[in-house]
Amino acid sequence: MSVHHTRLIAALDTPSYEQALTWATELESKVDAIKLGLEFTYACGLDAVRNLAAKQELFLDLKLHDIPNTVASGLKALTPIHPSLMTIHALGGPEMIARSRAVLEEAFEGKTARPRLLAVTVLTSMNEESLSAIGINATPLEEVVRLGKMAIKAGADGLVCSAHEITALRDALGDGPELVVPGIRPAGSSTDDQKRIMTPAQAAQAGADWIVVGRPITRAENPAAAAQAIQDELQAVTRCR
Repeated sequence: MSVHHTRLIAALDTPSYEQALTWATELESKVDAIKLGLEFTYACGLDAVRNLAAKQELFLDLKLHDIPNTVASGLKALTPIHPSLMTIHALGGPEMIARSRAVLEEAFEGKTARPRLLAVTVLTSMNEESLSAIGINATPLEEVVRLGKMAIKAGADGLVCSAHEITALRDALGDGPELVVPGIRPAGSSTDDQKRIMTPAQAAQAGADWIVVGRPITRAENPAAAAQAIQDELQAVTRCR
């Protein structure tokens, strides 16, 4: 067995290219990857995403969800950026996931490592009441495990889940799937709009491969120092896989 360390992704949620570039530059040696999502991509465009990805490992979190052909075509259009991680919604179903995996395999056949395909299970802003409102009569844990099993079977490399579901997913799926965990808040931080949260150390101990931290880093007086403090916390938690 090898010692496994949880890696840190900084979420650069801003519509400003200049602000994202400033954060990315400050954090270049402090985080393992950056996350760019809907806000930045829609505001700044794919050329801006590509420019930031040239200097830093990228988690491109666009959460695609449409009919299988449309999602597969969308992923193919994004492959020149070569993010390390890309997201689709597990609720799109097994055919959408399988087509997405196939298009990435085809695009990167015989080339460098392809992006890892992550299926989003239940958003960390949702709780049992939120699920009930959209007709899902299950707890977040039950729904995450159900969707997770389906998504991995269909071809996803990993899942996006809250820290509270890591243990159940590891029990159900083993160490193979890559688990990326948002909703991470260092002790004493505001919970903002997140409902299912944990500290970095708690998520690492539970078995997260990556944690995603946004506002506790980017809104800190010193983002680099905030990121380094989280890295120090993660480094203190080791586990074997």
